Amino acid sequence: MKARSFHALSALIQSALIAALYLVLTVATSFMSFQAVQLRLAEALTALPALFPSAILGVFVGCLLSNLLNPSPLGIVDIIAGSATTLVAAYLTWALGNPLRQALARRLREENASGVVESNSVKRNRVLARKRIFPLTLFALLPPVVLNALVVGFYIPFLISENTPDIWLIIGTMGSIFLSQALVVYGLGLPLIKTLELTPWAKRIYLVD
Repeated sequence: MKARSFHALSALIQSALIAALYLVLTVATSFMSFQAVQLRLAEALTALPALFPSAILGVFVGCLLSNLLNPSPLGIVDIIAGSATTLVAAYLTWALGNPLRQALARRLREENASGVVESNSVKRNRVLARKRIFPLTLFALLPPVVLNALVVGFYIPFLISENTPDIWLIIGTMGSIFLSQALVVYGLGLPLIKTLELTPWAKRIYLVD
């Protein structure tokens, strides 16, 4: 019971830290985080749910607080729909990350079983394992890129236009958010989780996942 309570408290603290980091990053770069054409660096943290379930709540709360503190608020639609999109994307990233976590666990067990001295075949197997893991990582990070482009990219033109936006404005906004999200998630988020995947924090998750 005490161990379970400790893990729950630890997960809550992790979520709070991730939420705080998301908020700080967004507010610090508010000049480019809240526009129709936006580059929200905090979205790199949406890669974390691929490894850490605590990040689901963390990025959701961080996004919600950031939208509430938007210096140029777009209204309740953006606050609710934008934050809900982040929540759903984070959960899907965790779900799609299951094969990734299993592959990481297998690789770690194989490396531990191989001993200190590695044969050439073991080294080749390690290289092949890394090649298999990389596409799994790319796949797991798709939800925040695709969902933000489709959902946020769709409703923002209606919030910033006085009249009903035409289809090309909507498509253009979707495309710009897709590109900005892909740049942040894969340019910053991907290296972030590749750095974290072999930390004790990550191993405690995927070795028992």
